[in-house]
Amino acid sequence: MQAPLPPLRHVPPSWVRTSTGGGGAFAAPNPGPGPEPAATPAPVEAEVPVAAEFVSEAAEPLLPPPPPPEIFDTLRSEDGRLALTNDRLELQDEQFAWRELEGVDVQPVRWLLGVLLGAFGFCGFLLAYLQFWLKTAPTVLGLGLGLALLAWGLRGTNRWRVHLPGRQTRYFSLGGPARGWQALAREANRRIGQRHHETATAAGYWYQQAALMAPADATEKEQPDAPPPA
Repeated sequence: MQAPLPPLRHVPPSWVRTSTGGGGAFAAPNPGPGPEPAATPAPVEAEVPVAAEFVSEAAEPLLPPPPPPEIFDTLRSEDGRLALTNDRLELQDEQFAWRELEGVDVQPVRWLLGVLLGAFGFCGFLLAYLQFWLKTAPTVLGLGLGLALLAWGLRGTNRWRVHLPGRQTRYFSLGGPARGWQALAREANRRIGQRHHETATAAGYWYQQAALMAPADATEKEQPDAPPPA
């Protein structure tokens, strides 16, 4: 079986006037504009690869050299049991470097046992005197003892807590006004934070210097040795 023929297209003739005669002649139909040639793609410039170290250097600014460490003055408590020097904390004949401390705090503590004994003793002797169970001299002695216990319990002490990272917290008991100890504790925490900040700044600077010098050392190792002379 033969394949069917494609359908024919009838193009009507057109008259064209020539210069030699008055008649006309048949002219071939205008085929129309032909297909446009394919556009040639423009050449693309090859991208130059950028080394990773140059990108990292451009993205991260260089750190300045660390400043010299701050020099602290020596501070001592009134009783001499606590001292803040340039590089350490001295507390009851024990020494702690600033970099090994996490922080310190002080809290006033009241002796509950002294408060209770003083209050009950004072009230008991006073009640016994009013009931005529005691004479004046023993009553005065008992009242004085109760007031002394009450004053001792209310005065209490100041509990120092020295926090050491990765180790058990140390406790110290120091008597006296709480305001003076709290001021020394704030100064101690400031010195601890300053020493930690200086250590972190110096570590970051030297780590960056080591990272910048590592690619240069690797390049020198990768270069082949020169062949020996013939």
